[in-house]
This record gives sequence, C-alpha cells and structure tokens, in this order.
Amino acid sequence: MASDLYLAEIGQIALNVRDVDASAEFYQQKLGMQLLFKAPPGLAFFNNGSVRLMLSAPENGDFTASSSIIYYEVDDIDTTTSALRGKGVHFTGEPHMIARMPDHELWMAFFNDLDGNQLALMEERR
Repeated sequence: MASDLYLAEIGQIALNVRDVDASAEFYQQKLGMQLLFKAPPGLAFFNNGSVRLMLSAPENGDFTASSSIIYYEVDDIDTTTSALRGKGVHFTGEPHMIARMPDHELWMAFFNDLDGNQLALMEERR
C-alpha cells in the first residue's frame, strides 16, 4: 500500500429508508433539498453541496434507522429551525449551544426524518 494514500473527500452518503418515494418527498418538500434524479429500483439522489445524498430501501429488506447523524450547516439556526417547523418537521429539542470555541460557539438542533434517521442543523455562531 502506498504511504501517500489517504481518503479525504466524501462523494456520497447512502441512507436507508422504508419508502423511497415518501422520503424523497420529505427531503424535497420539507427540507428544501434539490432532487437530482431518481433511478430504479427505488433510489433517489439529492444535491448536498459537494456530497450527494442517496436514499434507498435496504437491499435485504430489513430496515434499521442509521446510527450516523448527518449535520447540515446553516447561517441562522433559529430561523432555519422555525422555518422547518412551519413545514411540519419535528425537532427533538430547541437549538442549543454544544461548545464554546475561542472564536465561535457551536449550536445544534436535532430532528428525524420519516424513518427515524437522525439529522441535525449546526451553526458556528461568531
């Protein structure tokens, strides 16, 4: 193995969902994500900056919500949380400070998609 080999850029994240069409509607309509394309059998791809999000049904049919959390950077966590709540997105709590850094505070707010996959908003507040 070459000593200069390393993995850095994430190109795509796959997220298992029970119903790709219903979840695609949630991600597109409620979260405002740009649907790139749908592909058979039951895949939906969304633009998330330089990382693509793929929604798919589990190949073996056994659904388990992801144990990973996808964090979305926002400029104003309070405004974004309020706007998403207005679209029917349920947050598990209020936006709150996670850590105080030398040059900013890290704020987060957590919510779930239709299948219980945990997502979060994060703001680096100066």
